[in-house]
Order: sequence, then structure tokens, then C-alpha cells
Amino acid sequence: MGRTAELILGILGGIFGLGGALIALFAVGAVGAIATGVSGAESETAKQAADMAGRATIGCLIGIVGIVGGAIVKSKTKVGGWLMIISAVGGFITVGLFYLLGGLLLLIGGGMALLKKDEEAKKK
Repeated sequence: MGRTAELILGILGGIFGLGGALIALFAVGAVGAIATGVSGAESETAKQAADMAGRATIGCLIGIVGIVGGAIVKSKTKVGGWLMIISAVGGFITVGLFYLLGGLLLLIGGGMALLKKDEEAKKK
């Protein structure tokens, strides 16, 4: 069976993280549009929304990194585990609570990949 749990957790975590980042991106776009429409000019809220939109875009890319980490965890366990952990931490930093479910799944999967011993090592 090997690393099936880590594979599933990584891929699901990356998908949920990507979804959370996309929801953040759309929510921030709506807030920015409303703030610009109400004031008619670039308000502070519109500038903050633009900043958050950039962070949400980076969160989408980080979600893809998590999916890649989950996909390669069977062949390159340590690299996949570190990619999942980096994706979890980066997602929390960029989009915050929108990345909660995906980040937790990635953190658990990455931790399991790094801490769980290989079956070949147990036999020796």
C-alpha cells in the first residue's frame, strides 16, 4: 500500500487549497468592484482588495505546488512531503483562513510523508 494516504491527503489538500484561494480571489474581486463603484475613485479599500487579489493569485499557485507534492510523494517521498508542507504554510500566509481545510490536509500529508518509515527500511 505504501504512501497512498499521503498521496490522497496531498492531492485533496492541494485541490481544497486551490479552491479556497479561488474563492478568496473572487470574493476580493467583488469587494474591489463594489469599493470602486461606490466611491468612484481608487479608495483605500480598493487598493487593499487589489493587494489581496495578488496574494490570492499566489495562493492558487501554491495550491498547485501542493497537488504536485501529493502526486510525487510515492516516488520521491521527502521532496513530496516538503512540497506539501511548504504549500500548507504558504497558503496560510497568503490567503489565511480560505486555505484552512486544504492547508490542514497538506500539513498532515506532508508530516506523514516525512515521519513515516519506508516499508523496505522496516524489513532490514
